[in-house]
Amino acid sequence: MEKQPLLNTYVNNVDMREAVEAIEEMIVSDRKGYVVTDNVDMVVKMETDQHLKEIIDRADMAVVDGKPLVWISKWHGRPVKAKVSGSDLVPLLCRRAAEKGYSVFILGGMEGTARKARANLEKAFPEIRIAGTYAPPLGFEKDKAELDRINRMISEAGPDLLVVCFGCPKQEKWIYDNYGKYGAKVSICAGATVDFLAGNVSRAPEWMREWGLEWFYRFLQEPRRMFRRYFVDDVKILKCVFKYW
Repeated sequence: MEKQPLLNTYVNNVDMREAVEAIEEMIVSDRKGYVVTDNVDMVVKMETDQHLKEIIDRADMAVVDGKPLVWISKWHGRPVKAKVSGSDLVPLLCRRAAEKGYSVFILGGMEGTARKARANLEKAFPEIRIAGTYAPPLGFEKDKAELDRINRMISEAGPDLLVVCFGCPKQEKWIYDNYGKYGAKVSICAGATVDFLAGNVSRAPEWMREWGLEWFYRFLQEPRRMFRRYFVDDVKILKCVFKYW
């Protein structure tokens, strides 16, 4: 699918339905690839991380995850249709997987979180095929033996959809370095989605999501962890708005 410019990167101008259908088409066509969900934090990080920018620019699909980026696209005269957040997209993909018989592998989260997410998905979608779950230990990305083990585990499971929840930029860099080595068809960078699926973290009310206040809801839940991201790092998006006007 064609992409259009948005600040320092390129995105697919799709709504949620179109994103689900495009990802399903990737699965059906047996075309290995990866999907990224661009948010404000990622745009800011790309300003100083050229490798991350290359990874995101080369993604088979890049959707806009965040109302602020939707608003910015309009201010810049290239409006995108809708916010397509990973935490909304993944459950819809799991629903589609249950309906069509596609298999799903969940990778990431703290110990036990992915298994809890699996249990909730199997309760919500009894027909879903969960090919496996795994929570790698801290520092796994520097351990070649562990990396090889993860690649073998995924290849043996052979999932149609691999949901990777390491957080940015670790998940994007890991997928880019490894998606040619493991046997999943489509890999999606999903951040904190595994915590939402497991029920460890609650989603913001619909009205807050619609008004672009989901970040504030998350800050209220985890103020110490989220303060720097939202009030120090992400405010740098204002510089990007004018830089790429």
